[in-house]
Amino acid sequence: MFTGLVEHTSRISKIVDPSSSSTSTSTENPSAAGFTLTIDDSAPILTDCSVGDSICVNGACLTVTSFGEDWFTVGLAPETLKRTNLGELKVGDKVNCERAMAGHTRFGGHMVQGHVDSTATIISKKPDGESIRYNFQLPADTTLLPYIIEKGYITLDGASLTITEVDDAERSFGIMLIAHSQEKLTLTSKDFGSTINVEVDCVGKYVLGSTERIEGIVERIVERKLKEKGLL
Repeated sequence: MFTGLVEHTSRISKIVDPSSSSTSTSTENPSAAGFTLTIDDSAPILTDCSVGDSICVNGACLTVTSFGEDWFTVGLAPETLKRTNLGELKVGDKVNCERAMAGHTRFGGHMVQGHVDSTATIISKKPDGESIRYNFQLPADTTLLPYIIEKGYITLDGASLTITEVDDAERSFGIMLIAHSQEKLTLTSKDFGSTINVEVDCVGKYVLGSTERIEGIVERIVERKLKEKGLL
């Protein structure tokens, strides 16, 4: 479990693509068959690291497979590549990183699982005083809109942010990035057309999912009782 408070921005230093047995240290994109990332400039988040630990990378919970003083490696499965923007990363790109939440940590963000639901595309980026307003559009086949509500939480590339507006017809939502966050997050460097990883509030998912199941159970009970009384 994570908080969505990004601890550090690290750098992609190597991409190993097992489908072609190639190692990339250039800016080329790897294939989508699954691969290993080496992420360096990471010393601040490796002081208590162990193999098998979870680190949230751009919003995706990934398992540390090896590490050194300033770097760590993670593997990306096909499902991770399908759900996230991690397959678009190139050597030299920066990524938001957060270690799993410790029991003594102040809970300043919201409950983040690191289970990316989908990606969204930046459709506008406008300054507003010292802040920046972003709007994002979800894919045409999205089922996430019921979980996205104004003033609710959302996780974008691993950062816990507050939703400022929602447009169901356009499948879009907006956030405001304050000056402090602009200095801490990779979102600041992204522009129109870029994709970001989205995880909706897990509390909302559980509440809405449970409600739908309860409604289904009640409907089946009512139908059975009506049949027993010969009314159906």
